[in-house]
Amino acid sequence: MTVATSELLTDDMLARFDERAPVYDRENRFFDEDWAELVESGYLLAAVPTEFGGAGLALDEYSKLVRRLAYVAPATALATNMHCYWTGVAADLLRGGDESCRFILEQAAEGEVFCALHGEAGNDMPLLLAVASADRVDGGWEISGHKIFGSLTPVWTRGGFHAMDTSNPDAPQIVHGFIRRDADGVQIIETWDTLGMRATQSQDTVLDKAFVPDELVPLVCPTGFAGAGMFHVGVFAWALMGFASTYLGAAKRAFDLTVEGMPRRTSIALTNSMAHHPEVQHQVAEMRIAYDAAEAMLERTCADWAAGVEHEDWPVRLVATRHFVINASIDIVDRGLDLSGGGGVFKRNRLEHIFRDVRMGRFHPGNSLLAHELIGKLCLGLDPDAPPRWG
Repeated sequence: MTVATSELLTDDMLARFDERAPVYDRENRFFDEDWAELVESGYLLAAVPTEFGGAGLALDEYSKLVRRLAYVAPATALATNMHCYWTGVAADLLRGGDESCRFILEQAAEGEVFCALHGEAGNDMPLLLAVASADRVDGGWEISGHKIFGSLTPVWTRGGFHAMDTSNPDAPQIVHGFIRRDADGVQIIETWDTLGMRATQSQDTVLDKAFVPDELVPLVCPTGFAGAGMFHVGVFAWALMGFASTYLGAAKRAFDLTVEGMPRRTSIALTNSMAHHPEVQHQVAEMRIAYDAAEAMLERTCADWAAGVEHEDWPVRLVATRHFVINASIDIVDRGLDLSGGGGVFKRNRLEHIFRDVRMGRFHPGNSLLAHELIGKLCLGLDPDAPPRWG
């Protein structure tokens, strides 16, 4: 039996998160107080099966939870997703009989915090290719590389990474593993002074021959789509749907703020409030239509995944959902800011904060360039690994 999401995120918690979010953003600091409350409530074990002490939420239930959190604190929702998605992947693999990531569930239950160290400058094919290198040594691997957008920097203890083993140039491999925070050769470089999602504090992580034991390496596979399996698709499902849920939650807040604000806006050229302006009505209608469409797509995708529906085109569905939902969320927020009448540009206005946060959705894996390439090639029956990549 799963735990009710209301126990993981109470109304009182959300109210406090709502008050603190602008402070974290303004001060460009980690959400320490939110984090402490989320650890205490069991939120970080939301996707961990009950037999490990977690709430046992499936992807569809987790998506709703993320949206509730993102409605008041998008950066808090986004950063915690980086931990929760690993537990969701591990839980789904275990349900399917694959115990390779069982240690993630065991260690998460013991209090370890997992993060995502996939971002790399010069690599637009995360998970499938890598700039970071992996060299085989006794008992494990030595990993070297510069990882960017590393989530949860102040608190993570296990960094989920991928790196490339090129010892056989004719058959390079990708090593997927988890590095201990206290391993030799791990250095954090503070770079996080960004447009939005500032509270995530996603600093750079430099790895210099950092040792990772075999027991923390669940998968070594060929590069590219040829090596992709349920591990990869699981990451796509939990990570990308978590991203989409975060931005849709923020968009819902922008929509509600807009609807609440229009009856209070006035003009000397009107006898009634701006809510009676036909173009305001048009824009609000467009916002609502976009939200309903994005919500429906997200919920259908998450529900199908949770139910184990065997779609042959899961990669297409997941990447398409992430692309459509995040772009719709950005459009909703943009329209809300336009309707603010200029008030939305002030730092005191929550719309200004949300506007900056949702811009960060463009940079998550599965962005527009990769989404259209992947979806187009797979729908047309083209091999996405075939050289040359273009042409």
